[in-house]
Amino acid sequence: MPRAKRRRFSAEYKLKVLEQADHCAPGELGALLRREGLYSSHLTDWRRQREAGALKALAPRQRGRKAKAPVPGQARLLELERENAQLRSRLAQAETIIDVQKKVSSLLGVSLQPTPGANN
Repeated sequence: MPRAKRRRFSAEYKLKVLEQADHCAPGELGALLRREGLYSSHLTDWRRQREAGALKALAPRQRGRKAKAPVPGQARLLELERENAQLRSRLAQAETIIDVQKKVSSLLGVSLQPTPGANN
């Protein structure tokens, strides 16, 4: 079963509906709300927003936490952490390959001679 999505209304739509609601004769407001699929609480909230600051207050707002101000050097730190994680992954892969090579050489009876100049 799909999850219902939260409806978002544009500032222009809110103002249009509020204008229509303000011009409704008694008894027509219910028909307007049913036609638009709204609740009377929508109108109450939108009127409060309109009184607080017109279109700016009626514009839809982002939900969730506010973004933190960037800390100096934060981008560089994140880049270095990402690079560190990649290098750790490559090191683990190289160590696994070396272990497999050692096991194969012991099974075949081949001795692995360190190459000259290699640090072991």
